[in-house]
Amino acid sequence: MLPISRGNNLNNIVENPSHEGPDPGSGRYCFRLHENKVYYVSESLVKHATNIARTQLVSLGTCIGRFTHGGKFHLTVQCLSLLASNAKHKVWLKPTSEMSFLYESHVLKGGLGRITENIVPGDGVVVFSMSDVPLGFEIAAKSTQDCRKLDPNGIVVLHQTDIGEYLRMEDEL
Repeated sequence: MLPISRGNNLNNIVENPSHEGPDPGSGRYCFRLHENKVYYVSESLVKHATNIARTQLVSLGTCIGRFTHGGKFHLTVQCLSLLASNAKHKVWLKPTSEMSFLYESHVLKGGLGRITENIVPGDGVVVFSMSDVPLGFEIAAKSTQDCRKLDPNGIVVLHQTDIGEYLRMEDEL
């Protein structure tokens, strides 16, 4: 499940003014499927890419996710900036918990700084530092109400991906 609300926020992503091409600010962004990956790209860049054969095209814009062989869609950490700016459900971590989170740990109640209201288990959640730097996105394990009663070692959100993935996957990138 995407951690953004449907409707207006999705419109904001697509209607985002383009800063690329000969006429900056007039274009829109769109999603394009190339092989098994989904890219977020400005329409002006898509028009320029038509001059390149699809077999020769390696990448186009920002890869936000990919389809697995089983047909499931997995978001990549590259979509974090899009999700963070349009997220409905957010969690902020205390500075003492940030490093643990960046080493692929779940978020515990003791490391929770703040949490938005109306989160239910299974919702997508964007994780921020207390200084509003997006760190990753997760799946809520507990509702906002349940978090208030939870002991400090209880899991609040389940780890999906974080910005530390860039360093862990350095050899593959």
